Amino acid sequence: MRIAKRIAVLAMGAALLVAVTGCAPKKIYIPVISKGFQHQFWQAVKQGAEAAAKQDGVEITFEGPATEADIQPQVQMLVNAMAKNPQAICLAALDTNSVMDQLNQAIKRKIPIIGFDSGVPNAPAGAIYATAATNSYNAAGLAADKMYAVIKDKIVAATNAKPVTIIDFNQDATSQSVTDRGKGFRDEMIKLITTDANRPATDIKVTGNPAYIAPDSPVAGKAIIIDVVVPASPKDTDATASAQAILNRFKSDHILGIFCSNEGVARAVLSATNDGSALPAQYKGLVVIGFDAGKAQKAAVKAGYFLGSITQDPVQIGFLAVDLAYKAYKGQKVENVDTGAKFYDASNMDQPEFGPLLYD
Repeated sequence: MRIAKRIAVLAMGAALLVAVTGCAPKKIYIPVISKGFQHQFWQAVKQGAEAAAKQDGVEITFEGPATEADIQPQVQMLVNAMAKNPQAICLAALDTNSVMDQLNQAIKRKIPIIGFDSGVPNAPAGAIYATAATNSYNAAGLAADKMYAVIKDKIVAATNAKPVTIIDFNQDATSQSVTDRGKGFRDEMIKLITTDANRPATDIKVTGNPAYIAPDSPVAGKAIIIDVVVPASPKDTDATASAQAILNRFKSDHILGIFCSNEGVARAVLSATNDGSALPAQYKGLVVIGFDAGKAQKAAVKAGYFLGSITQDPVQIGFLAVDLAYKAYKGQKVENVDTGAKFYDASNMDQPEFGPLLYD
C-alpha cells in the first residue's frame, strides 16, 4: 500500500511539474516542403515521408504549392515552418535564391536542412546537410540509351538535305532535377551519335532554350538537330501548348523522338494526343519516352504509345529525406543518397520490382 501511495505521489508531482514548467517531452517536428502537389509523384513522396515519420517517432507536416510555378507561396511555407522552431527541415526548393534568407537563418539557428528530389542547389555552405534524390543526369542518360537504340538507323542516314530532329522536352529551366535531366539526355545522345553512329560533332546542332546549350555543345550542324523545348511556364496549359507545337512540326522537322523530362510534360504530350491514342496513327514512328508515372502515363506505356518511361523511387525519396533529417537532428553524420532510377515498358512494368515505383 505504501508503495502504491508513493507511486501516486510521484506521478502527481511529475504532472504538476509539467503543468508549472511546461517540461513535457518535446515532440520532434520536421516540416517537409515539396515543390508542388499537382503531380502524383508528390503524393508518393508524401507516403514515404509519413512512413519514416512513423518509424522514427517524429511529427511531420507535408505541403507544397498548388503548382511548381508558385515560388512565393513555397517561400511563405518555409517561413511559417521555421516560425514553429522545427528540429530539422526537408526542402525541395523551387528557386534557391528566393529562400536564401531562410537558409541563412537556418544556419544561424543550427536547424539541419535535408534536400530532396531536386534538393536546394547553390545553397549557402553549411545549410544543406545531405540530399535524398535521383541522380537525374544519369537517369535521363538511360532514356537517351533506350531511344537511340530505336532511332539509330535514321540518325546514321540523316543528311543536311534530309535532317532529323530529336526533342528534349523539359518543364522549366530553373529546377535542378529538371535541368539535370535535360542536360543528361542531351549529353548522352551526343555521345551515342558521335561514338556509336560515328557521326562527327559538326553534324549535330543543339538548339532551343539557351539554358540547355552548354559552351561545348555542337551548334553548327545541320543533319541532326537536338531541340530543347521549354514551355512558357510549368502550368499544364502551357506545357500542353508546347507539346502541340512540337507535334505540329513532326513531319516538317522529321522528328524522330521526344524525351519528356517529368510527369508534367509527359502528361502534356498525352493531352495533345488523346491520351496517346493518336500517336501510332498520326505520328507514325515517333518514339516517346516519359519520366515518372501517374495513371495516364502508365496507360500509355502499357498500350505501347510510349516506348517506355524512367521511374524514380518517390516513396524512397520521401522516406530517406525524413530519416536523414531525423539523423541530422540527432547529430549523426549524413551524406547524399542516390535513390535510383529504372526504365519500364510494357514488357516489364507488371513485374513485382516495379510495383512500389509506379504510383497512380
